[in-house]
Amino acid sequence: MYTIKDLFDLDHTLAGDYLAQFTYPWEALGGIKEFILELGPTLDKAEYEEVSENVWVHNTAKVFPSAYLGAPCIIGPETEVRHCAFIRGSALVGAKCVVGNSVELKNVILFDNVQTPHYNYVGDSILGHYSHMGAGSITSNVKSDKALVVVHNGDEHIETGIKKFGAMLGDHVEVGCNAVCNPGTVIGRNSSVYPTSCVRGVVPADSIYKVNDEIVSRK
Repeated sequence: MYTIKDLFDLDHTLAGDYLAQFTYPWEALGGIKEFILELGPTLDKAEYEEVSENVWVHNTAKVFPSAYLGAPCIIGPETEVRHCAFIRGSALVGAKCVVGNSVELKNVILFDNVQTPHYNYVGDSILGHYSHMGAGSITSNVKSDKALVVVHNGDEHIETGIKKFGAMLGDHVEVGCNAVCNPGTVIGRNSSVYPTSCVRGVVPADSIYKVNDEIVSRK
């Protein structure tokens, strides 16, 4: 329930071929920067403009003047990057996405139609097709003790071997307002998270996360 095939439809991102070489999505985090640097120069120059070094923006995207686009990054077609958004770099943002006011992105892949519209922090994470983060919801990408992140799935504990790992949101995931996705969170397709939740571990597909001990199947 937490492999790339389980979580994502790879037809909805420019990173499809890149992600397909891995089994687990967190294995892709370490190479996002290099992948963008390789992909950017190959983009159609009639559609994408390199607005600054290693920053490519589609002609139909709308980027507010106060937004910061750090290299390397790619902003896809019909995407809106709003007032005071802070893209620190290593960000591949797909088509028809929203990167909202005061949102911060770092080392991420956002599939097409992803919305991070209000005061979100998304770091070292992958957000699937049509996933949405409510206002103020964040991915926490480093443990307080700085230990390597472990993905917990019931009695199963998967060593990732990496220090920075936020969350993997499958396609059509809804994260409620002011929820926190702790390091190593994996949320299956078509699942929802209640507002103000503190999520950790694996949330199965087609579920509703209410509290840590109450995850119910979506009817």
